[in-house]
Amino acid sequence: MIAEISHKGRTFRVDLSKPIDLSLPLHNGEGQLRAWWVDPVRMEPVRNGDTIYAVKEGAPVNFRNIQFNPHGHGTHTESVGHISPEIHPVGNLLKRYFFTAQLVSLLPETRRAPDAKVDHVITLEQLRNVVNERPPEALIVRTLPNEQDRDHRDWSGTNPCYLQSTACAWLRSIGVKHLLLDLPSVDREEDGGVLAAHHAFWDFPNTVDLERTITELLLVPPDVRDGDFLLELQLPHLMNDAAPSRPVLYALLP
Repeated sequence: MIAEISHKGRTFRVDLSKPIDLSLPLHNGEGQLRAWWVDPVRMEPVRNGDTIYAVKEGAPVNFRNIQFNPHGHGTHTESVGHISPEIHPVGNLLKRYFFTAQLVSLLPETRRAPDAKVDHVITLEQLRNVVNERPPEALIVRTLPNEQDRDHRDWSGTNPCYLQSTACAWLRSIGVKHLLLDLPSVDREEDGGVLAAHHAFWDFPNTVDLERTITELLLVPPDVRDGDFLLELQLPHLMNDAAPSRPVLYALLP
């Protein structure tokens, strides 16, 4: 299914029948990706007295409660409400769902932090060297090496890679609206609550930016090459600062 999409005087052709899903699934129990020390996802049948609402227990339907944390369980998209006193819901933030996008793969730089930990950092210079001269609306950052355990890793307490705040400020300055990455956060796991990269990308508290989003904990398939794409960013209408999301890429056709 070939579609033509026009944006700012440019026309793109994409094959909508070949989506590239960057999201990680949520399922019940252990064995899936987690971060921030959250407990495993729980999906349990509703119980009403002696009735258990599961077909295998004799009920006519499966009728389950689900307990999860958007930030700690899998791929999610967040708004400036993540760091502001007011919860600006990400669920009604987007006015459209397709965006020009660029995928870049970067090997983080290694640095010694003041607390003596070894940090892995995506720097401003690295991004300046790879982002298109005509910046995309959305930038997807794949960190290297792209290990095979990322679909079930527990990131808690591992001091994951993060982005320099100056890098996030620069992405904002060139017009990137949506920043997506395969890490638990754009910021360092333990930074004393500063969250400098989040603040820089949203320029908060100088402004309340209700146009930009950050998507974390995605997974780019290893056979997908860097380059230009069309991004579809799918979100549930969840009135919270973050929501599970399903970013989908479509390759551009010649």
